[in-house]
Parts: sequence; structure tokens; C-alpha cells
Amino acid sequence: MSTLNVSNITDGTDTVETGYVLNGSAKAWVNFNGTGTIAARDSNNVSSLTDNGTGDYQINISSAMNNSNYYVGESGANNTTSEIRHNNGLTRTTTAVQIDCRSNNASTYVDTAYAGVALQGDLA
Repeated sequence: MSTLNVSNITDGTDTVETGYVLNGSAKAWVNFNGTGTIAARDSNNVSSLTDNGTGDYQINISSAMNNSNYYVGESGANNTTSEIRHNNGLTRTTTAVQIDCRSNNASTYVDTAYAGVALQGDLA
């Protein structure tokens, strides 16, 4: 195994410090369809998705996060009738995070056609 040790990365025009890339990049992310049989459109460091019921999803992480204090960013929509969000009362571990999608008035769970979730923090 070889080790590459550099302080900057460049494409010939722009230069970025490697610390910025390592610390600022999402450590896991997924874009998925949450209706019917849920399916990832694209992802990185996500092993699978779990459908826990209407509007309730779990993202399972391939390489564990260092702790459960990582940042969870979500976005999603089902036309104009729903929003997606992480509920702090739901499960968040080093290997999975649970999110929910609710109607705009936040009273009922709904499945969403477009969901995106990104996790930022340190890998274990």
C-alpha cells in the first residue's frame, strides 16, 4: 500500500488544502426515491436504505462515523405537499440515521419522491 502525503491539491487553476477537502466533504450521502419500493438513485458510503413505514426512512452507513454528533443535512419534496427533515428524537448512531418526511403542516408522515441526505463529520 502506498501513502500520498500532500498539503494541497490543484487542478492547474485552483488550489485547495487537503485538510479542507477531508474536513469539509460529506462523508456519506444519498439521493433516493422514497415512494413504493425505495431505491437509491446515487450514493456514497451508504450500504442500504430501510423503509420503516410511511415517510420514515433509515440510511445505513457503510464506513462508520466517529461518533453520533455528525451533521445531518436533508432535502426533499413531493411536489409542494411535503418536507423532509431529521427528527432529533429518531435514531442516530455511528452506522445509521433515521429521517422522516411530513406534510407541510408537519402533522402527518408522507412518502417523498425525491430525498437527499448528507452526513458531515469524521469517519471512525
